[in-house]
Amino acid sequence: MNMSQLRMIIAICVLFVAFPLQAIEIDDIFSGKYRTKSVSGIRPSADGVHYTCLSPERTCIVRYAYATGLPVDTLLDVNRVPGTPIKAIGGYSFGVDESRMMVFTEAESIYRRSYSAVYYITDVKSHILKRLSTQCPKQRIATLSPDGEKVAFVYENNIYVKNLSDNTETAVTHDGEYNKIMYGVTDWVYEEEFAQTTLMAWSPDSKTLAFVRTDESGVEEYPMQLFRSPSYKYDTPQDVYPRYAGFKYPVAGVDNSKVSLCVWNGGEVRLVTLPYEAEYLPALHFIPKTGEAVITALNRQQNHIRLIAVDVNTLSSRLLYEDIDEKYIQERDIVSAIFYPDCFMTFSERSGYRHIYQYSYDGTLQRVVTSGDWEVTDYYGRDSKGNIYYQSCEEGPLYRAVYCVDKKGKRRKLSADKGTNTAWFNPSCTYYINQYSNINTPPVYTLNDVKRRKEVRTLEDNAGYPVGDLIIPEFFTFTNETGETLNGFIMKPKDFDATRRYPVIMTQYSGPGSQEVLDKWISIDWEQCFVPEGVIVACVDGRGTGARGRDFRQCTYKQLGVIETQDQIAAARYMASQPYVDASRIAIWGWSFGGYMTLMTMSSVADVYCAGVSIAPVTDWRFYDTVYTERYMSTPQENGEGYNAASALNRAKDLSGSLLIMAGTADDNVHYTHTLRYVDELVAADKQFEMQLYTDRNHSIYGRNARPHLYKRFIEFFRTKLLK
Repeated sequence: MNMSQLRMIIAICVLFVAFPLQAIEIDDIFSGKYRTKSVSGIRPSADGVHYTCLSPERTCIVRYAYATGLPVDTLLDVNRVPGTPIKAIGGYSFGVDESRMMVFTEAESIYRRSYSAVYYITDVKSHILKRLSTQCPKQRIATLSPDGEKVAFVYENNIYVKNLSDNTETAVTHDGEYNKIMYGVTDWVYEEEFAQTTLMAWSPDSKTLAFVRTDESGVEEYPMQLFRSPSYKYDTPQDVYPRYAGFKYPVAGVDNSKVSLCVWNGGEVRLVTLPYEAEYLPALHFIPKTGEAVITALNRQQNHIRLIAVDVNTLSSRLLYEDIDEKYIQERDIVSAIFYPDCFMTFSERSGYRHIYQYSYDGTLQRVVTSGDWEVTDYYGRDSKGNIYYQSCEEGPLYRAVYCVDKKGKRRKLSADKGTNTAWFNPSCTYYINQYSNINTPPVYTLNDVKRRKEVRTLEDNAGYPVGDLIIPEFFTFTNETGETLNGFIMKPKDFDATRRYPVIMTQYSGPGSQEVLDKWISIDWEQCFVPEGVIVACVDGRGTGARGRDFRQCTYKQLGVIETQDQIAAARYMASQPYVDASRIAIWGWSFGGYMTLMTMSSVADVYCAGVSIAPVTDWRFYDTVYTERYMSTPQENGEGYNAASALNRAKDLSGSLLIMAGTADDNVHYTHTLRYVDELVAADKQFEMQLYTDRNHSIYGRNARPHLYKRFIEFFRTKLLK
């Protein structure tokens, strides 16, 4: 090697040290370059052998055969409708016999899950669209009756029924009013915390409509403002002034909406008097065989659930099922009962782990379907022989597998590979689509025949995906100060050198029942952009997180954020003890509950974190909604000491390290108030900080380049605090 060649090699080495290779840029994340292919939008048909999908351009609804995967029919092609009123189908639903179909378009979001839209009715393969209502411009929760002859929908908080045979439209209720009275639809807190947007259902014989009346007139209104004009133009004074966008939001300890059950069968609306007091009525169903309505009734503490069966003719009622927990019942078990003609399934943690229980309609427990020191994490269905299909973490909390259990309790595993398996079964449970991935393998979608116990074909395997471009996490465990083994993952630069000392960013969410550490394909996010610059990212699921049983999750009860803070600090100290970590350059990051944890941890110790980023954080649980907060904390009146201990506001004076706090000004979930109150405490304590706001953005902080801007902003913040 001559001198000139040596100089060139040295120059190249210096260049690599000064400018480390970074294969993925922030813009790559949002461009779709690293998005995996998926199989979505599949709707199983009632016949068990077909499914339907929207065409990619969303103009056709196509029927396919499970056995071949080939299209067999086009049920609707809007391009064949003369003068079609639909440019793109937003979604669709069928009547029970699937001869009649309802489609919607022009959907307009209300909150996270709710929307209004223009609905159309069509007979399958007729290619004739009839507008659901000419009187009501856009409708909500439009619901076909089982016989396909009527549609119930909500407009301006009142229920209407359209009779499709004679084209008449009947107003069922009349006193609905924004921010006061609503029928069939749910208020903000039900939608957010029970994931319910519909509390309206038809009886099996299509003669009776049951629904919940919600009176939110006594609930305090959150006075949210929007600061930009919808057109982004400011031509008039009305465009210049902020717009008021207030909505009812009950904070912990105050009055909720008053709810009641109603029934209607063509005459007057009748109010049902329930035999038990209930703070919440979060779910409504009908028993297929008896035609009784079943309302889920829940107390304010959320530790006592009752299923009450109501005769819709006599309005008499009976207790069908109840479950009581010393602390609380988790949300998914409140609204998850499933009703069959001969029995119903419920989910309970009475054994210490979440399992399936089968009951008869006289309230008798027929069998404990699953049991063991592991959790059922999803329920898929039951076939004609009584076999039940579910997902569980029997192989360990990091894994998910698909199982079948027969009437005798014999279990067999359906999914083949260890990692994370998620299934979508058809109604008869004869076919299912399995999505499999692990930490090293992008999602693989396969169609499976249950009876033949055979994989029919691969639908998508993401072959050719550039896995080599990515940083793949590695799992680890460590023991916290109380002796609990906690699961974590770590992401290291590809050129990791154990003799170097790296800065670390602890990423976490930490909320009750959540789980970040799983053996599944990770979504491509900011870590892939920043780790190659010479940063380690680590994540630990502390106490209070999911898939490890009731006691592990409930140990945070009435002290939300306190134990979780201890575990995140322990995780950071564990990382600091590693020989390849620079203990003086450890940071923490989080969003929502994770943002709250950033503030709590940075204000609890002075010797662990040099920097942190907190996005859309809760700062005091007194400001958050009743359902979520009281489930885990009780009310401020009953647990004032717990609220004080869990308040980031009370700890603001002890903040240590550099902080960047970020929020959207139109966050309907964790209000901008949280951030402003916390900032006020920092100022009063003479604590310096950095802040980034996003005008009119909600909790997700999306739209008009907001998310890429946010990522670039906090990465640059970490770059200055950890790498310079």
